[in-house]
Amino acid sequence: MCRHLAYLGEPISPAETLFHAPHSLLVQSYAPADMRGGGSVNADGYGLGWYAEAPDPLRLRRSAPLWTDGDLPALAGSVRSHAFMAAVRNGTTGMPVVEAANAPFTGGGYLFSHNGVVKGWPDSMAELAAKLPITRLLTLEATTDSVLLWALLRERLEAGEDPLAAVTWLTGVVEEAGSGSRLNLLLTDGRTLIGTAWTHSLSYRDTGGGVLVASEPCDEHPGWIPVPDHHAVRVTGEGVRILPLEADRSAETR
Repeated sequence: MCRHLAYLGEPISPAETLFHAPHSLLVQSYAPADMRGGGSVNADGYGLGWYAEAPDPLRLRRSAPLWTDGDLPALAGSVRSHAFMAAVRNGTTGMPVVEAANAPFTGGGYLFSHNGVVKGWPDSMAELAAKLPITRLLTLEATTDSVLLWALLRERLEAGEDPLAAVTWLTGVVEEAGSGSRLNLLLTDGRTLIGTAWTHSLSYRDTGGGVLVASEPCDEHPGWIPVPDHHAVRVTGEGVRILPLEADRSAETR
């Protein structure tokens, strides 16, 4: 059911959480601890996005298992970033295993990832999808639930909506359309990091220099704190806040 993580804080190397930690994202790709949504490995691709000097993030994605890339450990080790996001994918049956289906997704200076599944796909999302501009719908990167979620969220963000409000809206309308969906989301613009826990596991840890948010703790440090179900974690330079996802289900897609 995929695994993902994101970091915001003082610059560090993504390699620490992707490869060097005891329960790194690499380990989670072949030996995840919590696959309550089904599956046993996350071998359908991976992605890493990070912020450097430019406002738009850099990104690398592949459709092969993370453990097959012999070059990425050195590449990730050469990077130091104040904000990054990474994911490994366990593709839902019937959805394509292609590079474009892998998080993180980008646009407008954001990185986005979805860990979970939309129930009733694709029928459950037909009404929401129909509210997107036809050109955006026709140019989706891949025909997956995660890609459509990103398209819906981008519409709100580009209209100037607060990121937490937009994520809260998205979880509400998707749950209404496909009850029982798993909607753990990660979103960052390099200044604010938002994560949601929606019928799946999510934890965070203050490292002293920053905050790491992950589907599964990367180590046995006692500082990991679970995010309660149906809640969001918002990380900024001022600290961490846990907020209930009180979705406005009457909201319309703009």
